[in-house]
Amino acid sequence: MFTHITTERLLIRSFTDADADDFHARRDDPEFSKYQNSVTPYPREVADEIVASVAAMAGPTLGEWWMAIVEDRHAGDVYGDLALRLSDDGRTAEVGYTFDSGRWGNGYAVESLDSLVAFLFEELDVTRVFGMLHPDNPASAMVLERTGFRFEGHTRRSFWLDDEVSDDWIYGMVREDWEAWRTRRRTPPDEIRLVEVSVENLDQAVKLETHKTQERFVARMERSMADALFPEIVEGAPIVPWMRAIETDGELVGFVMLALRTEHHAEPILWRFLIDRRHQRRGIGGRALDLVEAACLDKGDTTLVTSWCEGTGSPRPFYEAHGFVATGRMVDGETEARKVLRDPIG
Repeated sequence: MFTHITTERLLIRSFTDADADDFHARRDDPEFSKYQNSVTPYPREVADEIVASVAAMAGPTLGEWWMAIVEDRHAGDVYGDLALRLSDDGRTAEVGYTFDSGRWGNGYAVESLDSLVAFLFEELDVTRVFGMLHPDNPASAMVLERTGFRFEGHTRRSFWLDDEVSDDWIYGMVREDWEAWRTRRRTPPDEIRLVEVSVENLDQAVKLETHKTQERFVARMERSMADALFPEIVEGAPIVPWMRAIETDGELVGFVMLALRTEHHAEPILWRFLIDRRHQRRGIGGRALDLVEAACLDKGDTTLVTSWCEGTGSPRPFYEAHGFVATGRMVDGETEARKVLRDPIG
């Protein structure tokens, strides 16, 4: 029987009949239905039936959808709900989450889903947890990514709602993934270095990866290697790549590639910049960028140019926080930005 789960800020508890109003309001929000298997206006009688059914359940039940309320641990305000369905004799769990659109962006979905996943592996002893979502909903995908789920597949025209069909993204996690994610390093590293990509570390370098949603902004490692091997022709001459792996405490955690300043190219370009998904949010990016800028100064450069795609999860805030200013130009559909480099000593 399920009782409750508590986190730093949240209480995850069973449904009661009194939750029908909030449940209906969340499902009736057009922002919710945009990427879900429902339409608005959401029928109140359907909401009442679902809440009554779930409230009568003692906890997760094989083959049926069960849900739990997520509320403020202290104030009791309801923020959203989590959904769960067990299959394969209880060895597999599919999860979902719905939060009031006014509460988005506060980390409640990540915090509550993370605790639910721990409950599934520790208390229910599941083997695999997965979630499915619309490819045009990166905010939802980022919830799964920040909880440690890995992108597993993209099925085409596989999800039907009445006569409308869409693709599906599948994220999954097995116990080994969960254990590796929860024990990963989360604190700032003691040391950061830029090291040459060599035969000795190439296998480690090519395994570096971002989250799936970040591939809209950062090329995969195999593409970066291919671009370095066959550089683009710009202004009548090939770009000259300069590659380095980012190393912290003896481990490769990222990758950077510049297009160097040459007689044909007036400024260096920060061409690729990647921090591995397991090492993000450790303060590595800013410190690595400082090292890149120092390397540019050593080469006699006075500026550094980069560009970014716009959208949910764009690196724009990161670059702007580190002194890059948009030039007003669009290059291959990306926003161009420049930073004037200043020697920290001079």
